[in-house]
Amino acid sequence: MRNSIYHHYVKRQLDIVFSAFFLVILSPLFVGVYIGVKRKLGAPVLFQQQRPGLDGKPFTMYKFRTMRDAMDGSGRQLPDDERLTSFGQALRASSLDELPELFNILKGDMSFVGPRPLLTDYLPLYSDRQRRRHEVRPGLTGLAQVKGRNAISWEKKFEWDVAYVENVTFLGDCRILFSTFSKVVKREGIHSETSATMEVFRGNQRRRER
Repeated sequence: MRNSIYHHYVKRQLDIVFSAFFLVILSPLFVGVYIGVKRKLGAPVLFQQQRPGLDGKPFTMYKFRTMRDAMDGSGRQLPDDERLTSFGQALRASSLDELPELFNILKGDMSFVGPRPLLTDYLPLYSDRQRRRHEVRPGLTGLAQVKGRNAISWEKKFEWDVAYVENVTFLGDCRILFSTFSKVVKREGIHSETSATMEVFRGNQRRRER
């Protein structure tokens, strides 16, 4: 349950300890990815964007950049699949682009496990039930990610997010983390059926039909 001793007292302490630990242990990897992004894609190396966190309050999320700043003849940004390089695809497939989010976890913006932080533009589009995903800190990984990542529909993804919110447990978080590692190794669910990343969420089907 979300009001359990684990969720209320232990989960945040574990986030602090392990995010600090991994920031130290993985520092050589950070440097290597930083240099690679700098050489392949140029500056800025970090992608920064406002995302809704706990209770929908915005925070700045950090990731390694994976796309080129490519424009068409009219000065408009090209679609994601045209800006995403093979190097960027490799970073996403291995989830190395997510490494800077360890700083977000240490700061308290995020947790290791929770619903993924999406765009602030989506906030008005959620149903009341889907909005419950913001009752906990967003995560580096979550139940929706191990159940399909980008290969499942938005509606299914939100259902898994709310299912997590309704049952936050230590063992559940451990299972999600181990499953995430397996998914990353197998490179499952990286792409949706129609996009190099994930389609834009445009609201629920019932709303669109009205």
